[in-house]
Parts: sequence; structure tokens; C-alpha cells
Amino acid sequence: MGTRKLSNAKWKKLKAFFEEYEGVYTGKKDDLRQFLDAVLWIMRTGSPWRDLPEEYGQWNSIYKRFTRWRDRGIWEALFEAFRDDPDVEYLMVDSTVVRAHPGAAGASKKKADKTRKP
Repeated sequence: MGTRKLSNAKWKKLKAFFEEYEGVYTGKKDDLRQFLDAVLWIMRTGSPWRDLPEEYGQWNSIYKRFTRWRDRGIWEALFEAFRDDPDVEYLMVDSTVVRAHPGAAGASKKKADKTRKP
């Protein structure tokens, strides 16, 4: 997979964390790694979930897993476990704050000038 961002060393650290974390399904050999790569792609690009490249899997399945992890506090536990580890600190995501589309920023829309000019 050409878009993989997790190095093998970082992946080993993360995999060890998830294997010890109760209730986290690690799946087949590369399922968890592909899921983490997909989440990192979303966080890095700020794209909507629907724009996730197909090579990562079905966007809706990945989104649902991401939100289940958020609701269960797994992302927070991951952050706590690795916040002092310089090798993986850039991977940490505050899942409560995700970049919104610029249209969601609340800026007022430009209204057309309805006055006719001669």
C-alpha cells in the first residue's frame, strides 16, 4: 500500500498497546494498521469521511469504528499512553476536535447586492 504512513517501529508500539487494551478488536494481520492509516489520512487531510480512498476500506465502516473508539475513550487512552513518546506523539489525535469543512466555520455568507446600479 503506497499510502501507508506508519513505520514498522511505530506500528509495533501501537499494536502492543492495542493488544493489551481490553475490548479492542485487532482483527486480521493488517486490519488495525489499515484502520489507523485511514484515520491518520483523514486527520492529515481534513477531508470528509466520504472522500477516504477505497484502498483504506469502506469509509462508513472506518467512520463507525472511529466513533465507537471515541465514545469508549480509546483515543484518549492512546494519547495518555504515548504523549511523552517522541516517536509516536505526532500520531496522537484529539478525536473531539476534527477539522471542519471551511463552510462549517460559521462565517457569514456574502449576500448579493440587490440594488441596481445604472
